[in-house]
Amino acid sequence: MIERILARWRRFDVAVRDLPLGLLFLTAAFLPAVQSHGTQLGGLPARPFDALTFVAIGLECLPLAGRRRWPGTCLALVSLGFVIDQVRGYHLVSGAALAVALISAGAYGGRRRVTVVLYSAAYAVLAVALFRLGTEPPEEFVTFYLLLVFAWGIGAWLRATRAAEAERRLRVAEDTRAAERARIARELHDVVTHHVTAMVVQAEAARYLTAAPTRLDESLTAITGTGRRAITDLRHLLDLLNPDHGTETTPRGSLRTLVETAREAGQPVDFTEDGTPAESSGSADLVAYRVVQEALTNALKHARGRRTSVEVRHGEREIEVAVSTDGPPGENKTGENDTGRGLAGLRERVSVLGGDFSADARDAGFVVRARIPTGSRS
Repeated sequence: MIERILARWRRFDVAVRDLPLGLLFLTAAFLPAVQSHGTQLGGLPARPFDALTFVAIGLECLPLAGRRRWPGTCLALVSLGFVIDQVRGYHLVSGAALAVALISAGAYGGRRRVTVVLYSAAYAVLAVALFRLGTEPPEEFVTFYLLLVFAWGIGAWLRATRAAEAERRLRVAEDTRAAERARIARELHDVVTHHVTAMVVQAEAARYLTAAPTRLDESLTAITGTGRRAITDLRHLLDLLNPDHGTETTPRGSLRTLVETAREAGQPVDFTEDGTPAESSGSADLVAYRVVQEALTNALKHARGRRTSVEVRHGEREIEVAVSTDGPPGENKTGENDTGRGLAGLRERVSVLGGDFSADARDAGFVVRARIPTGSRS
């Protein structure tokens, strides 16, 4: 209920929202209990209310409605009312509105140096006039001036803080967009590279099957199936870019589908999957899927025809993935290219989830390992 009321209040114009503050000072100026506690500068004798008193009160209070929209005009009018108040000896409580106007001018006004010089000069004139008319020593005027400077400084600090916060939010937004672009680039790399590599390998193999129509038809069917899966994955990725799409990011298909695609491309793959995927594994399932996908893609590119083993274990708190390929490691098998994608990009994604990732060349081939904690969301 309170939040609803506040939301409606924020929809009003800023001048309307600032008006109650001015009315509060206006009301306080007529309360007998506080009339003797007003601002007194210069030591002039107190004067009873007259017609000009209402002018001074109106100038000190009502312009506060524009303290954020028209801070310069607000300060000028409130200052004029304060001058009338002090020179005439009314010593009104509403004189405290000058501090509010100064804070607002420092926080929302422009041309601050010019404003400081002009109002400092105007205050010097007022101080000289009150010194001649009143009984206060000069140091009292200096003290009051320092209080006014302090109020202005609060406004200037608020302005600087607000600007720093706006800059921080802009920087966070830019970093978020950059991270999102990098994430989309990684997803495109994983989807396109895997399927296109499989299709290229299958097409190259089909060139040597012209004498065997049955095997050629099987090879062309496999290429067609791989292309359709690529289109499906790309459509799913484009769906994720739709603002109306849900937050689910798990790719269509399964690890077994990845293995079958590699087998259709002519890569002998042994697949073992232990355990059951957790219901709330967050982004871990997606990252595990991409690790297997990238490792099989590199096996097709750099160790074509060599036996590959894929082992996936689903634990209560983590997913362990190990993909090993027989034979001597090929060049650039790690996939760490200049774009920072491939296995290098996977290393970053696993690290974000708090896991471990390694891609090592061995005498007997190449091994990719990943330990991915579950329950995290990227």
